Amino acid sequence: LIGKLIVHGRDRAEALSRLHRALGELIVDGVDTTVPLFHALLQETDIHTGEYNIHWLERWLDENMG
Repeated sequence: LIGKLIVHGRDRAEALSRLHRALGELIVDGVDTTVPLFHALLQETDIHTGEYNIHWLERWLDENMG
């Protein structure tokens, strides 16, 4: 773990909007990061609506990255 990006907002939509912006401004040189993964996850409706559980990411990774 190199660092942790934490965002907050008045509601889920604002927090996700701030996360999108913060990820776009984040610069990490010299190592691979999970930033592209989080950009992809932010495109998912389930993330925006909160309709996910502990198994959701495993299924999503199999469908989208496998």
